[in-house]
Amino acid sequence: MIRYAMALCGLMCLTACGGGSTAQEVITPPPVQQQPLPYQLSLAANSWVEGDASATATIVTEQGIQNWQHSDDVLAVYLHLPQTGQLELALTGKVSQGESKLEVSLGEQRRTVTISSTASQQHAVGSFQVTQSGYQKILLRGLSSSSQTFAELTQLNFGGSAAANASYIKDEVYWGRRGPSVHLSYQLPQNTAVRWFYSEMEIPSGSDTLGSYFMANGFADGYFGIQVNSATERRVLFSVWSPYQTDDPTSIPEQYQVKLLRKGADVQTGEFGNEGSGGQSFLRYNWQTDTRYGFLLKAEPQADNHTHYSAWFYPPELGQWQLIASFSRPDTQRNIERPHSFLENFIPETGDTSRKVYFPSQWFADAEGNWTQNRKASFSVDNTGDRGNRLDYKGGLTERGFLLQNCGFFSETTAAGTEWQLPANSNAPQIEFAALP
Repeated sequence: MIRYAMALCGLMCLTACGGGSTAQEVITPPPVQQQPLPYQLSLAANSWVEGDASATATIVTEQGIQNWQHSDDVLAVYLHLPQTGQLELALTGKVSQGESKLEVSLGEQRRTVTISSTASQQHAVGSFQVTQSGYQKILLRGLSSSSQTFAELTQLNFGGSAAANASYIKDEVYWGRRGPSVHLSYQLPQNTAVRWFYSEMEIPSGSDTLGSYFMANGFADGYFGIQVNSATERRVLFSVWSPYQTDDPTSIPEQYQVKLLRKGADVQTGEFGNEGSGGQSFLRYNWQTDTRYGFLLKAEPQADNHTHYSAWFYPPELGQWQLIASFSRPDTQRNIERPHSFLENFIPETGDTSRKVYFPSQWFADAEGNWTQNRKASFSVDNTGDRGNRLDYKGGLTERGFLLQNCGFFSETTAAGTEWQLPANSNAPQIEFAALP
């Protein structure tokens, strides 16, 4: 790896080499006044330590780049450019003392910048040629420093012919760093009271990224899917929202609380908040990639204006359905409504890592067990994508079923509202409802 590059700008030191006793005067030209670049990108919002979520949490702070001590911690800054051309870069920041040398690279192009100011200011980096539109990964490497840290940086400044109409995280920083959430909405059969929603889901190898929630069976009042919670823990998660709108579950009046009816073995239950509130259940289960898992949801409207929602999980390695939980939701009388799936990342420090999931099959059944295949899916993205803070989101139709993919700063984007259709399938699920646990 090339650790050093030629400096873009420097002052040549002139010496007097006198012949005899007459000294030659040394003239130092004044520094060239740099024109501020027209665009500013917040490093707090748009940078990650490559391949290290824990280092990102320490170095990328709300104030920008701080605590940057190790040359192995390479910062990746992401910027989406809709056209090619020249890209001028500068860094706004300071050092605590002495000076620091940083390398800034775009592809194979490398520039070195020296930061010696103890007051924050803009430091010119140089010019780069953008040869392909889309997301650009700009790498910052620490080369040397007079102090314990390389530099405190707040902005990447940019301009040039490639810079117009750039996209990057400008607001809603927390959600932008998490990345865009993507969804598939399914089509219910007409004139049918749907009680059962069955689907299959498969996560390909390499996509089980920390912080991922692969949601298989979404419905009007909750969601059901699997998560990557840590390096050692994975979960099957089933939650039902309360009809009382609040992010604080302790504030829900008794008559609007979601009540647990029953749960499966080793399933943990409780409440959740922050994104609405309600009842939550999860099973710690070490699910695997490249494995097709089954999800089954039942909605039972009750005469007392409640609806009972129940969820079962089918791991093929065990060969039988596992009850997750049943909840009673008050002030509700519904069958299955608004069926959907989604993919999201819930850890901002892993928002630079891509993930994807396949949905091969979805079926709906009425109370008598008559199955109808879902064949159509409509794609949508959350406000993070709609507002242009992130453009790394897509959906599609593949041999493995409907596809969702997000994060990782890939340059393909699917337009919201795009629809796809699965081939007709006569292999309806074979489930003995009466034998379910």
